[in-house]
Amino acid sequence: MADTHFPDEWLAHSLGDVLPPDRLLELRGKAAPGATLWECVVAEKLATDEQILTALSTRFRLKLADVRLIEPSVKEKVPEQLARRFHVLPLRVTDSYLEVATANPFDLDAEKALAFATAREVRTLLLAPSKISEKLDELYRPEKAVDKLLQGMEGSAELVQLADQPAPEEIAISEAEASQRPVVRLVDLIISEGILARSSDIHIEPEEGGVAVRYRIDGVLRQMMKIPRQAGLPLISRIKIMSSLDIADRLRPQDGRARVAVNGQPIDLRVSTLPAQLGEKVVIRILDSRATVKSLDSLGLNTSEIEGIKRLLENHEGIILVTGPTGSGKTTTLYSCINLIKSEGVNIVTVEDPVEYRMQGIVQVQVQEKAGLTFAAALRSILRQDPNVVLVGEIRDRETAQIAVQASLTGHLVLSTLHTNDAANAVTRLVDIGVEAYKIAAALRGVVAQRLMRRLCTTCKEVWMETPPDRLKRWIPKGTPLYRAAGCPDCAMTGYRSRFSIVEVLPVTPEVERRVAAGETAEHIAAAARRAGMKGLWDSGLAHVLRGESTVDELMRVVDVPQEDDTVAPSPVESGRRPSGKIPQPRYSPVPGTIAAQPPPGAPAPAPLTAHFELLEEPPAPRRSGPHGEIAVKVLLVDDEDSLRKVMRDLLERDGYAVTEARDGVQALDQVDRVGPDIIVLDLNLPGLDGYGVLSHLRSRPATADIPVIVLTAKGDEDNEVRVFELGADDFLTKPFRARALSARLEAVLGRRR
Repeated sequence: MADTHFPDEWLAHSLGDVLPPDRLLELRGKAAPGATLWECVVAEKLATDEQILTALSTRFRLKLADVRLIEPSVKEKVPEQLARRFHVLPLRVTDSYLEVATANPFDLDAEKALAFATAREVRTLLLAPSKISEKLDELYRPEKAVDKLLQGMEGSAELVQLADQPAPEEIAISEAEASQRPVVRLVDLIISEGILARSSDIHIEPEEGGVAVRYRIDGVLRQMMKIPRQAGLPLISRIKIMSSLDIADRLRPQDGRARVAVNGQPIDLRVSTLPAQLGEKVVIRILDSRATVKSLDSLGLNTSEIEGIKRLLENHEGIILVTGPTGSGKTTTLYSCINLIKSEGVNIVTVEDPVEYRMQGIVQVQVQEKAGLTFAAALRSILRQDPNVVLVGEIRDRETAQIAVQASLTGHLVLSTLHTNDAANAVTRLVDIGVEAYKIAAALRGVVAQRLMRRLCTTCKEVWMETPPDRLKRWIPKGTPLYRAAGCPDCAMTGYRSRFSIVEVLPVTPEVERRVAAGETAEHIAAAARRAGMKGLWDSGLAHVLRGESTVDELMRVVDVPQEDDTVAPSPVESGRRPSGKIPQPRYSPVPGTIAAQPPPGAPAPAPLTAHFELLEEPPAPRRSGPHGEIAVKVLLVDDEDSLRKVMRDLLERDGYAVTEARDGVQALDQVDRVGPDIIVLDLNLPGLDGYGVLSHLRSRPATADIPVIVLTAKGDEDNEVRVFELGADDFLTKPFRARALSARLEAVLGRRR
């Protein structure tokens, strides 16, 4: 047979000790088409992967790849076809470079192709070919990797799909089958990856053709892998064994718990099973028992909301409720409240299912329903323990609610959670459970309704150039910069990273208490609370969106857009509602800035105020300069340095300009709409929305696209200058600059525009 040259022939020089020339010729003759020298040497047991890696790393000073550091999102940047063609394993990608593992670091074709495909510098690390093949399957074809993992199983359960109930052999999955090593490894992989990915829940759902595994990360489900159908029953049975559930009972829902450790970190798991048409669905809630209790300030709340919650906690008795759906952060908020009022002189006892956070200085009771320790039974015993503050994990039934109300009426402060849509409906829910309205009115001190919104990734968020939908325009001030989610490796290409709380705080004022005692509806209770200053969930989330912390899409995903009547407080009439539901029309006056009485009956109605509504305020007289009284040119100065801005203002006003100031990008856009400047002097380095964002906003809006802009910056490099001109700047001035230079630039730009 003719000699075959290996694609990695260069490797022979590094393996001279174990690969003499005659042995190399022999390997060439025996090699299969497409085989590499590395694979042949390992197959013939002339050297191990580790020995070859050590020799290459020492000779060429190349780093070895750590496959534990693979970023799952890297597969979005490097196509599978390209990775398999050049047999490289993508490890990590940033804005500037791509890190790959390869067994042939001198393959220039691979380096050029990857650099072209990703538009990034390629950095190579060493890894054995066999390991690259294995990890490529795990990265791009998780189901294929699971197939290999399950090859060692001794026989697989034969699943037969039935319309009504599972066949007897499906129920007969034994503990031994569920404890085989491949199945155990598969379960460990799913749980550990879910914990490391910051997921709060793991969903394992049987479906046609397999079993889907989905992680809930930052409140949104993402499918991570699909397991072959034959692995489904052993997998679910293994999870049930871990959580001390009955693996033979597949016809009833079950709840259990388990405790594991990942990288030495203890993690509590709460497991729930649900019989479904195609098999049992399993949901694993991940609870980090060593997670630190957050302060109220760290929850991302608005300042007024923090103050409102603190005022509720000043009560020494009564009930304070936190409401919201499952997974909305209610328990975290309650523990933040407990952390605020905890002190040596206060006896605090909690009853929970499960205990999610462990705190020093308080007594925590775990519900054990099988042993008869229910919420009601535990709460009844706790009241004999002389508590000052009692935290009830959840009010689920009438007995627990009655005991909690009774405790609050006898001098205890009770904190608890409830599942309702908003704050006012907490009263409706308690009445529905069976608590009398007059008792609720006497006991309730306040309700906090809560949701969680995803926070924009600070690395990749982008200015949103599109116009908001018409139904949202009345909430978004004109010129306010909005952002959108872009996606990058730091946020797993989602555009979001971490979450914050949005809340509505309903304090029980005397009017609210009267309405609760009278059994009025949640709508009337909410109207009374709004008149006392309560802001809704939409208002809370909108404040974060306007500050650039999240997006309009995320707000609409979490909270419904209010109807027209929801934003207008009803008149204080007996029913608490406006008679017709129509928005009252303003009263007009012939003198701008004043309000006239309504015309008498029968008098002709005034002309509708449409295009003339701007004249309700007397416009300021234009500033004039020069001997002929020309209207002064209006200049908007945008700079965060107060001293520099003052110097520029004094200079320009001496030259006859009318000057307006702004300290940041958001204020600048607001001033543009208020003042309508003739020219803008814009600093690039601004807090919040920087000069680039302001410039992009100005050029994207027809009303401001033609306003001339002179950019100020301390960065005088060519790239920065090119970028600002590409965004639409008219001139570029580098700090520090001379006073006369600024006036000259203004005159030049204005002269060109004339």
